[in-house]
Amino acid sequence: MQNNTKSFLASIMPVTRHLLLINIIVWLATFVFEQTGTFDLTRWLGLHFWKGSNFNILQLFTYMFMHGGFTHLFFNMFSLWMFGSLLERVLGSKRYLFYYISCGLGAALVQELVWQFTWQDMLASSVTGPAAGSVSDIIKAINEGHAAFTMNDFYNSMVTIGASGAVFGILLAFGMIFPNMPMYIIPFPFPIKAKWMVLGYGLIELFFGISHTMSGVAHFAHLGGMIAGIIMILYWRHNGTLTRNGLY
Repeated sequence: MQNNTKSFLASIMPVTRHLLLINIIVWLATFVFEQTGTFDLTRWLGLHFWKGSNFNILQLFTYMFMHGGFTHLFFNMFSLWMFGSLLERVLGSKRYLFYYISCGLGAALVQELVWQFTWQDMLASSVTGPAAGSVSDIIKAINEGHAAFTMNDFYNSMVTIGASGAVFGILLAFGMIFPNMPMYIIPFPFPIKAKWMVLGYGLIELFFGISHTMSGVAHFAHLGGMIAGIIMILYWRHNGTLTRNGLY
């Protein structure tokens, strides 16, 4: 059993393996601290809206190693394990790590941009009763103490965590480097080419983001990871570092 475990871990490329371990360790620490009430890791490591007092610049990087429930962690890590090692072999470990972090950073910046353009609508929808009205009226009412929270409380309530943006970048790269590789996706009983799988994921995330479906998920951050990924892949192809079949 121990040898099997070692063989499994050894089969995972080093950067991918360390990313998996870091995410799992941070999730376990978050869970333990949450259960014991000793420390709020999300307060310090989760990505907050830049207007809030809880925001700090390092969160642009640290948030991508945080996760909420086990399901959130599992699906991100499963995708990272499934596609990451192969992509790491193609790009090389250093370039792969740069790519992964850059996609996560791109997702964070897009999320901040989305918050910047939507926070007023979010504020208007969060206030009811005597304090409701136009955004300026709501802000005035909050500043006068007619609401149960302050503007800083509202800004700090905007937080996102997870490796999804970076993982979507991984999926994007996989689809561009191995476009015709057949993929079997539940519930479809037939294979789908990787390029169509990636395109489908992107369109679904765009639809969910625009329609506010599953509003608790940072759909535009996922798209941000894919946008950062496609920029890097196209740049590497343009300068001859990466060819269409992934060899460089």
